[in-house]
Amino acid sequence: MVLKTFGWSFAITALGLVAAVLYGGWEAFGIVAILCVLEISLSFDNAVVNAGILKKMNAFWQKIFLTIGVLIAVFGMRLVFPVVIVAISAKIGPIEAVDLALNDAERYEQLVTDAHPSIAAFGGMFLLMIFLDFIFEDRDIKWLGWLERPLAKLGKVDMLSVCIALVVLAISAMTFATQAHQHGGTHIDAASTVLLSGVFGLITYLVVGGLSGYFENKLEEEEEREHEAEEEAKRSGKQVGVVQLAGKAAFFMFLYLEVLDASFSFDGVIGAFAITNDIVLMALGLGVGAMYVRSLTVYLVRQGTLDDYVYLEHGAHYAIGALALILMVSIRYQIPEVVTGLIGVALIAWSFWSSVRRNKALAAAGGGSSDDKTEVPSGV
Repeated sequence: MVLKTFGWSFAITALGLVAAVLYGGWEAFGIVAILCVLEISLSFDNAVVNAGILKKMNAFWQKIFLTIGVLIAVFGMRLVFPVVIVAISAKIGPIEAVDLALNDAERYEQLVTDAHPSIAAFGGMFLLMIFLDFIFEDRDIKWLGWLERPLAKLGKVDMLSVCIALVVLAISAMTFATQAHQHGGTHIDAASTVLLSGVFGLITYLVVGGLSGYFENKLEEEEEREHEAEEEAKRSGKQVGVVQLAGKAAFFMFLYLEVLDASFSFDGVIGAFAITNDIVLMALGLGVGAMYVRSLTVYLVRQGTLDDYVYLEHGAHYAIGALALILMVSIRYQIPEVVTGLIGVALIAWSFWSSVRRNKALAAAGGGSSDDKTEVPSGV
């Protein structure tokens, strides 16, 4: 099972490391290896959240996620995205941006650093909305019950998560009200940049998440009708057709996954500049790491890990909330990448440990399973 799921990741790792040695020797090998670990540690929570969505999709769309999705993640976010950042922020063409990345690494890094406020605001708002919508939903199983119960009650207020996100965005933008960046001979207010980027991040979440939710609900309705039709067909001996809406639902869920992955990738791409300015090594290291994140996502789905360890999804969403706040804070203050990675890993490890304790408590109470919806104290 492990080899089947992670086989491509192992192969890509070997190819990536060999390419690094051929490109820049053993020093490049070490840099790529470090970037791989960085990407995996920063994106483990991404894999857990992705698994929660991917398990709703059939085998075909899971394969699409591992093929086309990987191309988007590796070449889009880890190679093209940094170049696009430079092209937009510096108002230069993509070819000139590539030339900068290959021949003027210091200037390239500076341009990406200058674009960080807009990147952090966009990604921070998108991830913050994911976290807020999760904690404001009334769930049968609660991890931190003392916190999640009152938040679920507050969640009954319409548009509360949007209001909170906008307040956070406004506070972040006001922090930069007196600061400006020198760009092309003109002053651009950083507060306006943060506000505009954050609003685009919020709109992206609402549009993609709304479409995904709409088609998911339609799919559930059609599946219920199909089930009723199948029952009727069994009684009458007739056949029923296949529900075509599943394709649309899966497509928008796939789109949602890709946008989600892109938002998770922001900190990894920016953090990679703390290790190297070389766009080739960055693409190799982050690309290999992205492969493992996707393989881990599928492994979690096929093993049913989220069903056995019911607090993992909670831990991942709390890690998302932490990452969102870190991105917003990083607009002004530099946050070490190791801090970002450790917070996410710590929260997920905590939720895993709590899940194990819950399963043991259920077993000791009389053979309950992880599918039992009864809330069991998690010890926190």
